[in-house]
Amino acid sequence: MSTSRRTKAFAACVAVLLAASATTTATAAEPDPFARFLDQHVDWHACALGAGDDLGQALDAAGAACAGITVPLDYADPGGRTITVALSRLQATDTAHRVGPLLLNDGGPAGPGLHMPLTKSEVMGDVADRYDLIGMDPRFVGRSTPLDCGWDLGSAPLRSAGADLAAYREEVAVARELAGRCERAHGDVLPYVTTRNTARDMDVIRAALGEDALSYLGYSYGSYLGEVYTQLFPGRTDRMVLDGVNSPERYSHTLLRGAEAANEAALRAWASWAAARHDTYGLGTTRGKVLATVEHILGAAAEEPLRIGEAYLLDEHVLPAIFIGGLGSDLDERRADLAETVRLLARAADREPVEPSETLAGQLEFLLTGAGSAPAGQMTAIVCGDVAERRGVGSYWRAVEESRERYPLTGPLANNITPCEFWDRPAEAPTVLDNDVPALLVAATGDPRTLYADAEAMREQWPSSRLLTVEGARQHGLYGEYGNACVDEHVNAYLRTGRLPAHDLTCEP
Repeated sequence: MSTSRRTKAFAACVAVLLAASATTTATAAEPDPFARFLDQHVDWHACALGAGDDLGQALDAAGAACAGITVPLDYADPGGRTITVALSRLQATDTAHRVGPLLLNDGGPAGPGLHMPLTKSEVMGDVADRYDLIGMDPRFVGRSTPLDCGWDLGSAPLRSAGADLAAYREEVAVARELAGRCERAHGDVLPYVTTRNTARDMDVIRAALGEDALSYLGYSYGSYLGEVYTQLFPGRTDRMVLDGVNSPERYSHTLLRGAEAANEAALRAWASWAAARHDTYGLGTTRGKVLATVEHILGAAAEEPLRIGEAYLLDEHVLPAIFIGGLGSDLDERRADLAETVRLLARAADREPVEPSETLAGQLEFLLTGAGSAPAGQMTAIVCGDVAERRGVGSYWRAVEESRERYPLTGPLANNITPCEFWDRPAEAPTVLDNDVPALLVAATGDPRTLYADAEAMREQWPSSRLLTVEGARQHGLYGEYGNACVDEHVNAYLRTGRLPAHDLTCEP
């Protein structure tokens, strides 16, 4: 190994040791316990796992390659058990202007990322040619070493408390049971299913790729992951874009708490849109009438679960997630999907026979069967491993009741108890930022998932950053996802040149 390579490896080792709170320091006289991770050979190979692997075949057709990176399960015990993190790579073709690796994260928590080199290369255009685009399935997600809690309720992270105390008590029992199942299935690894450890995995990836720094594009939860990485590994980032910005101060195990007002505003805006299209969807000629249809559906589900086709019963605990899932975008096609779903739900609320649309069938399969078990368990494990706290079961009910009058749809969901109440306490304290990173922050003022106030807070935390705002948009995820040329052009300009704008910028929706 060259002297420069060994110097980089040693520096990486020191950073990982500090981040993992290890009690010993590698010296020239002692073997480096992280060397086998930092200096590992990356075996790039074809992505397709078989004839039915559509994702793998698409990656192969685009010229991408895949690999598995070996990382410690527990960074405080680098000689112990290891796991694998799955990667995809679309190599830079403009070698004269190559910047380096651009690591991509689609959010979640627990969102897979192997597909992202394909989708992001489209919006990046010729800028993509300057980067090795790196997709990552975070630890225990997708094709990485798996984790499945064996839940038959895939909606566990997004369940609603219900209409009354009896319904809430059912939720307490469900949360306790789900936590117990995950502990019995994976209690030995749950302490290590955390954002901090995923950030450490990112730095192993950086070292294994032979790079001094990573560029990074993260959406939603991926913004939080990027923030944690910058704190644990200062100076290791190059160009950084955070889209749909989380503030560490608001990151909690009740994922939507604090976003009730934004979601209810998105619901009202959608209702106005649907009312203008009453001839198509029949949900009401005014916003008030459309909202009354929604209330009718929710009330009917509280009385008796809605039957959808022969296979599904949709109760008051799961139904709100259908609405919330449809409110993440104000694009016409997304609003139309929700309107079509609500039309079917309204018929089911009237106890008419209803067959689900293809979209609704997919949602119900995920929410009501074991099909959603793995991603739901992974999401819950990450959040609980990061910020679980024992508040007492009564505290959630009080919060639900306090929020219900103002936020009848979102309040009982955003404030409901989760399995985290019955989880072991996190092995590490949540990350506190005390740094300043030059990054491009992208946010919509009406984002119903990650609040615009979070983006403003991160802009204040990082004075060297710049904030790119889309005024008036009720959209979660902008770059390459909203069709906004202004956003796409500004992000591409930054990724091309590495120069942030001289001041904060605003785009029209």
